[in-house]
Amino acid sequence: MAALRVFSRNIPYLRQQFSALLGNTSPSVKFICVVVVIGYILSYSDDVVDVLSVTPGYLLPPSFQLWSTFTFWFLEIHLWEVIIDIITVGLCGKLIEPLWGQIEMMKFFFLTNIGVAFLTTFYYLVIYSWTQDTSLLFDIHVHGLAGYLAAVSVAVKQIMPDHLLIKTPLGKLTNRSLPLLILIAAILLWAVGQLEGTYPCMWGSGTLLSWIYLRFWQRHSSGTRGDMADNFSFDNFFPTVLQPVVRGIIGPIHRCCVRVGLCSPSPRRVHLALSPRGVTISMPGVEPQDMERRRQIALKALSERLSKTSEQTRQKNLSTKVNMEAVRKMQSSHVIPQFPAEEASQPAPPVEATLVDISTEPLPPTTKTS
Repeated sequence: MAALRVFSRNIPYLRQQFSALLGNTSPSVKFICVVVVIGYILSYSDDVVDVLSVTPGYLLPPSFQLWSTFTFWFLEIHLWEVIIDIITVGLCGKLIEPLWGQIEMMKFFFLTNIGVAFLTTFYYLVIYSWTQDTSLLFDIHVHGLAGYLAAVSVAVKQIMPDHLLIKTPLGKLTNRSLPLLILIAAILLWAVGQLEGTYPCMWGSGTLLSWIYLRFWQRHSSGTRGDMADNFSFDNFFPTVLQPVVRGIIGPIHRCCVRVGLCSPSPRRVHLALSPRGVTISMPGVEPQDMERRRQIALKALSERLSKTSEQTRQKNLSTKVNMEAVRKMQSSHVIPQFPAEEASQPAPPVEATLVDISTEPLPPTTKTS
């Protein structure tokens, strides 16, 4: 009851934050959020869950319920999943939609979700062929936007790969490592019984399918397809130690797909062109906006490094100044006494010297005044 009272008191604040998040988004983003909320309300009925979700055994012949691939994505059972879905879709409308356009974002949305439905079904079919457990085909219900959330994380990795999310004692967490870390966390939560088994499966499927689409098939305004940049290769999802192993596994698969015609080979040429402004370098698979974005990131890193260097120089000069003042104070405490100027200007008194004759005959002393 206390939790409900706290939640009821914070409803105006939450409403304000959600309205600010979805205020300037497109109608497609608002439509997705509204449908997800309606799906959460419908999830209280078990019959609706059975009908709207993807059941691997019913997606295959003879049932062949293909229409469930268009309805499973807006069915969420837990409230925290609804909140995460709305926040992610809202941020997607703020960040990705201005770059891609509304049509491309909706195309990415539907292709990813439909692909996740079929790939997850194939995954459970493979497990069933090993275990012969029919519950994997008829008791598993695939639903939710976990696959699309993974796809959004891959798209954000492509757009801002080095954006710092948080600093930890073990290192920096950036968008580059976010898809793999969430997949590992989902597997661990499933292993301890805190998450459904479909969630890590859908997340892995969404990560793989979205990377394939963005890497090889997405059409850009310049007429090119995909993103063949080195920092968007599949082995770049993994730590540096594991990248050679992943590259060795993915390399033969990629060559087979190139021979079949499913994807394009990785170009290794760099084009140089002379222009009145200087030398222009164009790299295949890299869009001009990507080059500009990376240039801005490099300039930002350079300015941060220069500001850090100037701060260190300023602190060093300040410490040197403090040391010099300390030395001056120490010298002022040991002052050599000075005579007044009047005494130094007065003439010295006459000095009398006595001359003594050292001859054999004694003579009276003679006094000479100088």
